[in-house]
Amino acid sequence: MTPQAPARRPRPVRAAVFDTDGVITDTATTHATAWKAAFDAHLGTGPHAGRVRPFDPTEDYLRYVDGKSRLDGAAAFLTARGLRPSAAEVEAVAAAKERLFTQELRERGATALPGAVRLLHALRGAGTPIAVVSASRHAREVLAAAGVLDLFHACVDGTEAARLGLPGKPDPALFLEAARRLGVPPAACAVVEDALAGVEAGRRGGFGLVAGVDRTAGPDTADALRRAGADVVVRDPAELLAALTAGVPS
Repeated sequence: MTPQAPARRPRPVRAAVFDTDGVITDTATTHATAWKAAFDAHLGTGPHAGRVRPFDPTEDYLRYVDGKSRLDGAAAFLTARGLRPSAAEVEAVAAAKERLFTQELRERGATALPGAVRLLHALRGAGTPIAVVSASRHAREVLAAAGVLDLFHACVDGTEAARLGLPGKPDPALFLEAARRLGVPPAACAVVEDALAGVEAGRRGGFGLVAGVDRTAGPDTADALRRAGADVVVRDPAELLAALTAGVPS
């Protein structure tokens, strides 16, 4: 697949910052499954039972929770369904999702996506600084299980975000911290993301190239990534090698 035409003229880049789930590893589906179980359990009890449309692990995952912290994602989805969740309800759903995801991760592990691995090795071979970010506190565990943690020069995960008080996506704080750790200004860095919130964060952060990874290939997913701020949309990160080495999309 050839990358789509950019919405703006990207600037030359000399470093790259990657999202984790759905870009580097195959864990996006695991997250979506855990979210569905947590939301469906919450909506199936009490006054919500049978009155609220269940969580869709594709559409709702991409729109409301993908790329966000657990608390932000839980609140966004419940609010979108017309509910007024209390802080305790949001925390309970987020905690249930955490338990479910952790159990699934430890039972099944994680696998790095082949195209991403090819791209990471090529960038390392070219001497390009690369970092990885995630809203998840399990990112290091996931990346280590997939055998790719050591390929990155820096990692800013959910644990680091909490320690530093960084807001979640679509705020660009995670990406900006990763660029700072690489020692490269955002304007000279690329962001590679599959989440709408992450793409928006990359654009808001002033990154030189924002690449959207359209893994679901739905009828509107590529356009949604462009609307969120993607300069280029690809199906597989391996398609970005020319863009990240030459500074412009191929």
